[in-house]
Amino acid sequence: MDIKDNSKLIKKGDTFIALGGYNHNGNEFIDEAISKGAKLVIANKGTYPIDYLITKDTHKFLCKYLKKKYNYLFKKIKLIGITGTNGKTTSAYLIYQALNKLGVKTAYIGTIGFFIKRKMEDLNNTTPDILKIYEMLLTCYQQNVCYVVMEVSSQALSMHRVDGLLFDYAMFTNLTQDHLDYHKTMNNYMKAKLKLFNKVKKTGKIIINIDDKYGKFFVNNKKFCITIGMKNANYLINDISLNDNSSIFRINNELYKTKLIGRYNVYNSSMVIGLLKEFGYSYTQISSVLSKVNPPKGRMEKIKYKNNVIVIDYAHTPDAVLNILTTFKEISKKRMIVVIGCGGNRDKQKRPMMANITCRYADEVIFTSDNPRKESVETIIKDMISGLEYNNYEIEIDRKKAIKKGINKLKNNDVLLILGKGHEEYQIIDDKVIPFSDKKIVLQSIKKK
Repeated sequence: MDIKDNSKLIKKGDTFIALGGYNHNGNEFIDEAISKGAKLVIANKGTYPIDYLITKDTHKFLCKYLKKKYNYLFKKIKLIGITGTNGKTTSAYLIYQALNKLGVKTAYIGTIGFFIKRKMEDLNNTTPDILKIYEMLLTCYQQNVCYVVMEVSSQALSMHRVDGLLFDYAMFTNLTQDHLDYHKTMNNYMKAKLKLFNKVKKTGKIIINIDDKYGKFFVNNKKFCITIGMKNANYLINDISLNDNSSIFRINNELYKTKLIGRYNVYNSSMVIGLLKEFGYSYTQISSVLSKVNPPKGRMEKIKYKNNVIVIDYAHTPDAVLNILTTFKEISKKRMIVVIGCGGNRDKQKRPMMANITCRYADEVIFTSDNPRKESVETIIKDMISGLEYNNYEIEIDRKKAIKKGINKLKNNDVLLILGKGHEEYQIIDDKVIPFSDKKIVLQSIKKK
């Protein structure tokens, strides 16, 4: 693309647009863009030695520019947007897999990266900025992609990262406490999520988990609304049966089986079923692909060690932690050991909540670091154990040592849950992004035993 907001990527003849926003001032990089050969500068103030255009809101200008120039993309590509606290990645990745298995070329944009058939690249945010989104959509167009399924975060909606996009389908998974360091209140958090549903085409459809206590607020009478839930829903879930290898359930009295375990994954799978039904696929087609799709990397990812199971999962909110712990309590009588921490410079309210849930359901808990950023791990863990009524825990600040301790505690037919980082391959300490993978630490540790 010949318009860029990163001065380092400017090539001779490009246009540089100086975007401002969250901890960023694009005007600071105009001189560098000019020195690299920019032919035009778009900014909100100033005079420059090359052609330039001054506009009050550079981000709004960019959104309109991209929508007009690349409108042809959407004659070929349909957008599916998914929002919610938990389940976005799993639901989106399942849809991506299912449609491809049904012969419809589909791309995925979200937490675990950008995929077309295979992983194309990692992304810095669950939902990238609008310029990056259009770059990926252009790649999709060039590779004859028909659908793009995209996670849409509350912060992206608040920061206008998807302004100008129109979605053919929008989906809501659930809303539980997270990101209150940014949104401050659950009401603000909900309002941010609701913005996605105002970006649905007039001919589009929305799919809602109506069982979630916030679900009723996402029903938009101006749009064609489809509900999923265990009562009073278009797609009615019942007869759930769980084991440690699969989940079996019915939707509108049709039987489905998936490799993903847990009641929360029944909801994620049901979102996929509802969408595919609306696309016109038959029960036979849907049940077949659902039995073959896999969870995303770092979501309930199992590693066998002797006769024990080690599970790596991204659970980093109170609700997500509760879901995975209660799932294992329901399907297994195994002794449960958990390694968990909380992120630094993020919602502090959820720290004691997560610690209480973990200690309530686990047999042994090791509290450790999880992207402490500019906070000390000691302070974060102190917040976690504040008012804790349980004493079945120990503290090991070094995450690598904590994982090894967890593995050493495994005896006979136990389960070790390593929560919080999932697919991530780094630790953020101060301003440094340090390579770190829970999975690699596990594999290295058990190889030596």
